[in-house]
Amino acid sequence: MSENTISAQTKAPYGMIAILFIGAFVAILNETLLNIALPAIMTEFDVNATAVQWLSTGYMLINGILIPASAFFIQRFTDKKLFITAMALFTLGTFLASIAPAFGVLLAARMIQAAGSAIMMPLLMNVMLTAFPVEKRGAAMGMFGLVMITAPAIGPTLSGWIIEHYSWRMLFDIVLPIAILTLIFAAFKLKDVTPQRAIKLDVISLILSSIGFGGLLYGFSSAGEKGWDNVLVYGTIIIGTIALITFVLRQFRMDEPMLEFRIFKYPMFALSSAISIVIAVAMFSAMILMPIYVQTIRGISPMDSGLLMLPGAIVMGIMSPITGKLFDKYGARSLAVFGLIITIVTSYYFSKISMDTAYSTLVLLYTLRMFGMSMVMMPVMTNGLNQLPAHNNPHGTAMNNTLQQVSGAIGSAVLITVMNNKTTAKAEEIAASAMNNMSANAQTSTQGAAELKQQIMNEAMLHGINYTFFISTLIAVIALILAFFIKRVKPNQEHMMPNEDAEKQVEVK
Repeated sequence: MSENTISAQTKAPYGMIAILFIGAFVAILNETLLNIALPAIMTEFDVNATAVQWLSTGYMLINGILIPASAFFIQRFTDKKLFITAMALFTLGTFLASIAPAFGVLLAARMIQAAGSAIMMPLLMNVMLTAFPVEKRGAAMGMFGLVMITAPAIGPTLSGWIIEHYSWRMLFDIVLPIAILTLIFAAFKLKDVTPQRAIKLDVISLILSSIGFGGLLYGFSSAGEKGWDNVLVYGTIIIGTIALITFVLRQFRMDEPMLEFRIFKYPMFALSSAISIVIAVAMFSAMILMPIYVQTIRGISPMDSGLLMLPGAIVMGIMSPITGKLFDKYGARSLAVFGLIITIVTSYYFSKISMDTAYSTLVLLYTLRMFGMSMVMMPVMTNGLNQLPAHNNPHGTAMNNTLQQVSGAIGSAVLITVMNNKTTAKAEEIAASAMNNMSANAQTSTQGAAELKQQIMNEAMLHGINYTFFISTLIAVIALILAFFIKRVKPNQEHMMPNEDAEKQVEVK
């Protein structure tokens, strides 16, 4: 460890963490900020929906490719150099997006943004794990949860308001000065917290990781639009799976792996990863299904659709630091069980929404659901990371972020497929019944037939959404069952090996 490296026993570098927080916040905010603006961008650049979707899909792909490599970057380069490089890339991408004269330039700008943002979250998590002792990590990671969950939740609301009043370019114009100021402060105030090691990057591992995670992310995220029988969908999933298996086997054979899979020998880390994957799938279900329900079926404006989710984001923001302190005091199991019970109950009620469910009821249910999830994500993740030796922190944070990206994409694709299949089956059933009624009453106008068709589609889609929320409820039940096996982790000792002493680091709480 270098002389200027700060250990967890000294005073935590709050100023540095604040800079990292702001950088990570704008990076994550930017990931969801553009979704509502896609129709306006389609119109300005005269591109179709498939092309414009790459502004979101491409961003996620670059994240999925670079996050697994973040463990190497964090160990090899100083915090200051790494953050300044990442923030400079993000700022450059934001500037190019703001002035983009053509769609190709805008797409390239989003890729550059993603290259910067992919490093920020793992770097921030790793700095916090290093800067805070284990007994204070809960409160620290609770603040981290505020960034991780609040930013993407605020994104649609802010974006909806801006698009209604200004050009889509304003989305980047707002972020740009914040990014520039963060970059300037980082150049003068940032210090190095985490230790560095002179390790080499295995290029073959990087290529396999990029093809593996990139292929899976692209294949599953495209399935909802293109269909599972599309050769591009199942082809990229097959190639991604083969590359990923090869990548994992290669990591086990290496003394200095790019991404350390042996950390799954620590039981609480493995359990926390499993719960986080399940929760990510359940959380993404509401983020996808709610906008479809309120905008497509109910005809509520994008602005009001975003506002519906805002109280939930605010509650999560308030609860994250509180949950962190509760975690330090009581551990992860009681918080996770209580939070998951709330998540299960609210998810079940979402499976019962109708055409005339009150807007206030939707707001209340969504807010309660987010309240429940705020008590699960960070405590479970922190408990798992606490069991890892300090030198494995970069691998733990990289693994968690990668799994969330991949499980989010896979979960979204599967849930969209479930919804579409149920919607199609229900529409055929309702249409057959309607045709029998129409044959009995032949006097049906063209306008009446169009209205009937729209009504059938809305009812069928509502049925599909209700069914998918019910599946999401069952997924949350799986997470609840797993949560009962959580044990509180004692501070890890560097010398302990996972195959012999991992159980000694756990006590039942």
